[in-house]
Amino acid sequence: MTSDTNLHDAPAADPDTAWQADVRAGVRHVRDLASLPLSPAERAAAQSAAANHKVRVPKAYLDLIDWNDPADPIRAQVIPSPDELMEQDGELDDPIADHDFSPVPRLTHRHADRVLLFPTYQCAVYCRFCFRKESLTSIGRGYTREALEPALAYISDHPEIREVILTGGDPLSLPDKALAEIFARIEAIPHVRLLRIHTRVPVALPSRITSGLVEALQGRLMVTVVTHFNHPREITQATEVACRTLRHAGFVLLNQSVLLKGVNDTIEVLEELCRELMYRLGVKPYYLHHGDLARGMAHRRTTIAEGQALAEALRARLSGICNPVYVLDLPEGGGKVPIGPCYVEGRDGESWRLRRLDGEVRGYTEIVGE
Repeated sequence: MTSDTNLHDAPAADPDTAWQADVRAGVRHVRDLASLPLSPAERAAAQSAAANHKVRVPKAYLDLIDWNDPADPIRAQVIPSPDELMEQDGELDDPIADHDFSPVPRLTHRHADRVLLFPTYQCAVYCRFCFRKESLTSIGRGYTREALEPALAYISDHPEIREVILTGGDPLSLPDKALAEIFARIEAIPHVRLLRIHTRVPVALPSRITSGLVEALQGRLMVTVVTHFNHPREITQATEVACRTLRHAGFVLLNQSVLLKGVNDTIEVLEELCRELMYRLGVKPYYLHHGDLARGMAHRRTTIAEGQALAEALRARLSGICNPVYVLDLPEGGGKVPIGPCYVEGRDGESWRLRRLDGEVRGYTEIVGE
């Protein structure tokens, strides 16, 4: 596979690529916005915004949109908005400094024991809030064997690396053959123990989760699939089947959500999302991300105080296994730090004052041996 490979390049006759019909029937280019049930003013605004950030939405995800609701939470995530053109001082092209920590192309090494590997810069769906939106729009390259060679050599030369995180772009937007090649190359590096895959595919293109995809990702490595559900409306029969397929393959399933104003910034929505992820899909809510400083996304960011209040309310309503950690990915490569509420009210030596979930403050005295 020596040329750029993306969603619509694999042979149509391949039995594992029926999902590509879903891609072809959706929005793949700014001109496809003309087919959507938008008013002339909405269409013109969307087309203008799409000029700054790619647009792609599979039909399965488009079908979740209630076009009669201008504030529909699915629509808000993927249909371009003129608000994206209103950039604020302090917003960044590379909010978490991927490029500053990139010793070779297509790899970021920010933490000692793990690296990000970018096999493709293309996605099954382009989310309007994406913190890599500038890279995905400006780079736009697919997978080639040659492009990954420096990154794979770097991983092989650094025995402290135990975990490889496939991201991008969306790695599961690649054909099975490319995924199998990538998996085999990483699996052959003895010190790598775990392969983590960050993907929106089970959410926006669940038909892509096929037996061929699963087979391409099975072997010695522990495999963790980190999905990206943001709203309970994204949990459907099709996504349930996709996640069940991944679970039955033995993969660990986690979910990262982004806290988005007008999408999931109410306790009712977050509670339903986290509960259904765990109880229905078998996906552990892992992180709730505070919105990164991506350009043109001020209209979707909440305040940290609002996020903390939501995280505290979730803690009071849901079991621990259903609770994500509320985190902020610090600019300049500072990494993810928990910014949820603190339940420590004070301390005097070994005596602590701790706030319960119902607000009552209780005392606790440490007792430790010599």
